[in-house]
Amino acid sequence: MPVEVSRARALALRTRLLAAMLAPMLGIAVLLGLAGATLIADVVRRTNDRVLGGALGAIAETVQVERGEVTMDLPAAAFGMLENSERDNVYYRIAVGERLLTGYADLSAPRIADLAIDAPRFRYASYRDQPIRIAEMRRSLPRIDRPVIVQVAETLDGRHALQRRLLVALLLGEVLLVGVAMLLIRPALGWSLRPLARLRGSVAARDTRATPDLSPLETGPLPVELRPLAEAFDHLLARLDTATAGIRRFTADASHQMRTPLAVLKVQVALARRGDPAALGEIADAADRLERLVTQLLALARAEEAGTSPPREQVDLREVVIAVINRRITQAIEADVEIHLEATDGEVVIASHRTLLFEILSNLVDNAIRYHRRGGMVAIAITEAEGAVTLTVADNGAGLPDVDLRQLGQRFVRLATSAGQEGSGLGLAIVRSAVQRLGGRIEFANTRPGLCVTMSFGADAARSRDVDVP
Repeated sequence: MPVEVSRARALALRTRLLAAMLAPMLGIAVLLGLAGATLIADVVRRTNDRVLGGALGAIAETVQVERGEVTMDLPAAAFGMLENSERDNVYYRIAVGERLLTGYADLSAPRIADLAIDAPRFRYASYRDQPIRIAEMRRSLPRIDRPVIVQVAETLDGRHALQRRLLVALLLGEVLLVGVAMLLIRPALGWSLRPLARLRGSVAARDTRATPDLSPLETGPLPVELRPLAEAFDHLLARLDTATAGIRRFTADASHQMRTPLAVLKVQVALARRGDPAALGEIADAADRLERLVTQLLALARAEEAGTSPPREQVDLREVVIAVINRRITQAIEADVEIHLEATDGEVVIASHRTLLFEILSNLVDNAIRYHRRGGMVAIAITEAEGAVTLTVADNGAGLPDVDLRQLGQRFVRLATSAGQEGSGLGLAIVRSAVQRLGGRIEFANTRPGLCVTMSFGADAARSRDVDVP
């Protein structure tokens, strides 16, 4: 039954991109708002302090000394400077030392020592339960031993109103900016994601076809960020196409090759039912041939399995060769063929796959014995040079014509020299595929007399140790 793969729900890519773009924009807007609010407060304070200081200077200039007494004439223009639409209250106080000359006696008086001469100072205070801003100055008049303190104050309603208007304007500007950005970002995202939609459409179009289409995607030019995805998908399609083609080829070959032994079995079963005693022997032989064919088909499928190479392990090649010889020794004796092994006494260890190596050698030795003349010899040699390992399987038979030599290793190819011998033409195909999976190289050559199969495994796969084999 099909297995359902559960996937956690994730945000849409458009939503993620929109959030990724708007979040920094909103953060910057907040920072600009805070910086703008601070700047507005400073500008409003400086502007109004300049007006308040001007009124203070105008009043202070009227303070004079006549006949030893401090006199003054409050100018109306000085108070007119402080008029605004919010009708802020204006207060003043002029004192000679601690003695009030004119103005509001309860206005907050400064410490005389804190004031510099003819230099205005500004400070916040509270008067009549209202926050006020005070501008104050210390003057030194001739023939007057006490300093003259001039103070002018106003409430802050006008300042606050101006600051609010500027803050509202700043906020509206930021809201308008973010809103326009959101309106422009959405179509921009749609335009930016159009290549991805085209890629998705190219993949989805494959579902509408009757037969699976595993050819590379036709998406047109793609942005650099999507090219690796498209290339990886094309690579996956190519691997899937190779695997599918292998399955189709294996199925077709298996059905074709198994048709003959199955037909023979059916005929022999029919004869056995009629009482033919020889039919049972033919049935047994046909079953053996079918078993061998199925075994070789499975071995070929394993050797041609698509995907990555099998996991490597440290394998003693000499020990594998000895195991194969032990397996085939009875067959060699029955065929009157000698088997010689030429190898050093020490281990020859390579990074390989034991099962595939055994399958390779078993098929080579089986072929060498099966198609050899009686009284012949099969020589297996293991040599090492500069870290690389070479394995050869040679016989002293008649060899092969050059035409047949080029067909060795092809699937289900039966040569003229194999006439009269049982087989399916899969042995050397298994060998070639398995060697390629192990990263090796295989060559077939006539040695006159005989045929030699040479397999080479690179230096990165080989490691020799001079240890005696027990």
